[in-house]
Amino acid sequence: MTLAIRRSTAADAPAVRDLFCRSFTATFGHLYPPADLAAFLEACSLDRFRVESSSAAFACFLGEADGRLLGYVTLGHLDLPVAPSGRWWVLRQLYLEEEAKGTGLAQALMARALTEARARGVEELYLTVWIGNHRARRFYERHGFEEVGRYAFVVGSTVDDDRILRLGL
Repeated sequence: MTLAIRRSTAADAPAVRDLFCRSFTATFGHLYPPADLAAFLEACSLDRFRVESSSAAFACFLGEADGRLLGYVTLGHLDLPVAPSGRWWVLRQLYLEEEAKGTGLAQALMARALTEARARGVEELYLTVWIGNHRARRFYERHGFEEVGRYAFVVGSTVDDDRILRLGL
């Protein structure tokens, strides 16, 4: 399998949203009542994904093999309870198809995200990760991210205990 990374466009938004919904459900769906999960995913609108896929305020990169979307990473702003000391941005999402885990795609997407952040003059990159997502947490820590706070991620009536991680660039 030959992996390719490219910048997304508005035309990619439906596929990115579909991948997000599948991956989020596979990873976190068991945490939420079904109605809350369905409402959360519905609120993640196609319009939002169009903006994040094509606006200069964001950077979204797709990981593909043979023209098939296998993962993506999105950077942009998000309100977090942090006090950055320099220009900052948030790694908002990094999601993969289950079959792409362990292929090196996550590392390739992270490398592209870090290159983009540095090119834009970002000095601090933040992200949030659910406390029970040990695989993701290890991945981010291998890339130098360190815990700097807590974040309440709300889906319906459920409040997840997320951690805020920071990487100095």
